[in-house]
Amino acid sequence: MSDLEVIIGLEVHAQMSTKTKMFCGCDNDAFGKQPNTTVCPICMGHPGTLPVPNATAIEKAIKASLAIGCSINLSNHFDRKHYFYPDLPMGFQISQYDFPLSSKGAVTYDMFDTSGNVTESKECGITRLHMENDAGKLTHKGSTTLCDYNRAGTPLMEIVTEPDLRSADEAVAFAQELRRILIAVKASEADMFKGMMRFDASISLREKGTEKLNPRSEIKNLNSFKSLERALQYEEKRLRKHWDTDGPLPGDITVGWIDDEGKTKMLRDKETADDYRYFPEPDIPPLEFDQKEIDVIAASLPKLPRELKDEYISLGLDEKQALQLIDQSTLQTMFEAIRSKTDAKRASSLVLTQLLGFLNAAEKEVAEGPDADAMLELVGKIDDGTISSNAGKDVLQKMVETGKNASTIIEAEGMQQISDDGAIEDLVQQAIDANPKAIEDYKGGNEKALGAIVGFVMKESKGQANPGKVNEILKKKI
Repeated sequence: MSDLEVIIGLEVHAQMSTKTKMFCGCDNDAFGKQPNTTVCPICMGHPGTLPVPNATAIEKAIKASLAIGCSINLSNHFDRKHYFYPDLPMGFQISQYDFPLSSKGAVTYDMFDTSGNVTESKECGITRLHMENDAGKLTHKGSTTLCDYNRAGTPLMEIVTEPDLRSADEAVAFAQELRRILIAVKASEADMFKGMMRFDASISLREKGTEKLNPRSEIKNLNSFKSLERALQYEEKRLRKHWDTDGPLPGDITVGWIDDEGKTKMLRDKETADDYRYFPEPDIPPLEFDQKEIDVIAASLPKLPRELKDEYISLGLDEKQALQLIDQSTLQTMFEAIRSKTDAKRASSLVLTQLLGFLNAAEKEVAEGPDADAMLELVGKIDDGTISSNAGKDVLQKMVETGKNASTIIEAEGMQQISDDGAIEDLVQQAIDANPKAIEDYKGGNEKALGAIVGFVMKESKGQANPGKVNEILKKKI
């Protein structure tokens, strides 16, 4: 039996986060909309209409290109890619072929063990990033197919990798890091649930030590990391079995992934560039950029995920916590907002421990919990002495459960902290009178004995006495 290695390359399609479509003014947010309601003559390909490129989409594609290390091709153009399918109203796709927006980049990504610790870092080369418009969506019901063109014309980036990935695990780890980058530079929301990021995965085998690339199997339209992983694992096993009897595939093929059955299905022999009959898009002039324009965009890029992760770890967060913040922009926004008012340790405790704990207990998503402004209000109430830190936990729990803000909960529950010296003195005196043994032990050198006195005060005040003032007044009295 031959000693084989797996060769994997990806084509990643990411929807750009623009308000309008790639070549017209239609709403780019088709999720949840009634079928065929965000369309116009341009994205439906009516005769006589002219496409106009979306400047914001182009800028976002440039940002994504720079973030993955690609060089911008200062002169590039759109092409027509011809194929006929019911979800493609124009009868062709406006894409880029021989002169793409950018090329020759690389993405560094980490591999993790089962405990979430980094085992090694790897790099995957990027062949190109080009822009194109999306097709519509087909829904198959028995012998009937329904066409929804709301998505037709949506601006896409297609990111094509080199065949540098050697396992399904590597493919998933790379794809996850790429998603983090696209979100970080605000090029795409990359919401997998809404279909904003999809993968075509090509896989082949070759004998270890050889350089020849054998014919490949391309798995189309994978819409989650789990389906990417399962599909590649299945196809690797199938290709290994085929190799044992017949060697490598005789030619490139295209297969579909049937998620419910956990297997691939042969669709067709793979098309070549000749089949698509590419030629320059006659209705859109070539795109010409000045290097100074590109430099301005490059200077505007935020910190990328790997840099942010290193920064968070240097602040005392562990690998898992750092990735939680990077992977969930809402949490990251909260963390940074609270960190700007206090420190990283406290921000981490509030956001990653307390908030996430209460959300999990309430079986709610992050989006259903308090936002950054609400969290800052809570921090302010703790810092100005309105409530204690312990009371702050109770308030946060109620914020998650009810959706109300901190001020409303504090007032309704009567949770304001007692900071009046006279009131606390009365409580402290009651505690001293009720705990003579503790006072005697403290005066005998047992510092911990004060805990009983403080505990008495907090119990009598229902946790509302200011702990700092309690300790201060108590020590003065004894």
